[in-house]
Amino acid sequence: MTFRSAVMAAGIVWAAGVAFQAPGGVQAQQKTVWDGVYSEAQATRGATAYERDCASCHQADMGGDGFAPGLAGPEFAAAWEGLTVGDLLERIRISMPPSEPGSVTLAAKADILAHMLKLNRFPAGAAELAADVEATKQIKYTSAKP
Repeated sequence: MTFRSAVMAAGIVWAAGVAFQAPGGVQAQQKTVWDGVYSEAQATRGATAYERDCASCHQADMGGDGFAPGLAGPEFAAAWEGLTVGDLLERIRISMPPSEPGSVTLAAKADILAHMLKLNRFPAGAAELAADVEATKQIKYTSAKP
């Protein structure tokens, strides 16, 4: 076997291993909002923070007021479909409240997002939603129930 054919054979074996992973080597499926990515306690804290920091514009029921968009329901779901929870957390982090985005901590914003997920009828789980944009970018926002 020549060096060239050995390199080609190794490349074929590597490609086959990538294409057909053995059991246990299968990549994990991406988490979605249907996987219980926030806790009930966190959503409860988020409801309090939402009332204090968000409801004056987005309304108590998250329906919006015409100027501030709704944060629950089909229009909201369509706007965020296929993006990530991290994309949403980042939007909230840099722009809310509009008058002073830094006045609400990232931890409180994660709690508010947990409340939003609850009002959008996504299930709670055991763990809290991380107050970390990069970590939450691993959670896909999808309205399609698996």
